[in-house]
Amino acid sequence: MLNIQVKEGDNIERALKQFKKKFDQTKTMKELRTRREFVKTSVLNREMKKKAVYKNLLNTQGE
Repeated sequence: MLNIQVKEGDNIERALKQFKKKFDQTKTMKELRTRREFVKTSVLNREMKKKAVYKNLLNTQGE
C-alpha cells in the first residue's frame, strides 16, 4: 500500500507526481505485464543476453 502525505494547502499535482514516482519504483505494472503469459526460461535468458550485448556495445562506443 502506498501512502502519500499531503500537507494542508499542498498542490494536488505534486502529490500525484509523488504517487507516480513511488508506484514506478514498486515495479507493479511491469510485474503484471510479465505475468500475463508464461515465457520459457530459455527465452528469458536469450533476451537477457541480447540486452547485455547491446549495453556492452553502447558502453564501448561511449568510451
